[in-house]
Amino acid sequence: MVVDPLNLTQVILAEGNKQVNTTTNQIRTKYKNPKILAEAAIFIALATALSQIVIYVMPQGGSITLASMVPIIWLALRRGPKVGIATGVIYGIIQFMLLPYAIDPLQVLFDYPLAFAALGLAAFFPNKPILGATVAITGRFLMHFTSGAIWWAPIFAPSINPIAYSSIYNGSYLLPELVISGIMLYMLQKSRVLKVYL
Repeated sequence: MVVDPLNLTQVILAEGNKQVNTTTNQIRTKYKNPKILAEAAIFIALATALSQIVIYVMPQGGSITLASMVPIIWLALRRGPKVGIATGVIYGIIQFMLLPYAIDPLQVLFDYPLAFAALGLAAFFPNKPILGATVAITGRFLMHFTSGAIWWAPIFAPSINPIAYSSIYNGSYLLPELVISGIMLYMLQKSRVLKVYL
């Protein structure tokens, strides 16, 4: 039996292209899935509603809320980093529309889309929601910290070290938020509600 190497190569390449196309179609289908889009919309709405239940508002932006980050973190745990990060970006844009604090386009990027996109990092710890929340909120802190040190500190505290100012300012509301989110996720985990939906 004689095998034509050229024909064999063409068959292998065709099969390879078929596999690549199948993978690409699966990725596209996942993000066109109406169920995932509906879930993202519901979780964004829930997070937005919770963000309106404010315990304390900081003078230059940032607030302590009733676990407003938990829905985005929960969705990230449920659907993975891509969906979690994309949902966080949309939620961040909505937060900017509701309560805009803006002095520079880059500052807006750090304080809103990038800061809330960081909540999607929880998805890398699907079996450890508390650790996921800690990483996610730490990621958000780093975005606000950067913005605070570069843009906000020189305006509102020119005589204070910008790193110290930004650390204290952003930590003063994000640390309580982390505690509240951690307690809420712990309760959801203990009640097995998280396991039902993950």
